[in-house]
Amino acid sequence: MQLAFTGRVIEWRGPAPYYFLPVPDEESADIREVAAMATYGWGVIPVEARIGEVVFETSLFPKDGRYLLPLKNAVRKPQGLSSGDDVTVRMTVRL
Repeated sequence: MQLAFTGRVIEWRGPAPYYFLPVPDEESADIREVAAMATYGWGVIPVEARIGEVVFETSLFPKDGRYLLPLKNAVRKPQGLSSGDDVTVRMTVRL
């Protein structure tokens, strides 16, 4: 399954800051349709994502009926992304 969407980077403050891109409602609903085939446990969904020229593999986290795409520093910093920035991502759910 391939998806493309634009969202706003959010910061979650814990012991260390974490950055995520919330997956919009419509795309989250599409992912839920294949979640049972894709998850490897705890509801996380493995994906390959692309932001600009940076391609990376990670896992989506379920949160409040939607999913969050984690954005590690290795992904954010080359693109100059920080909390509040709008970003477009292309993503493939790995089944």
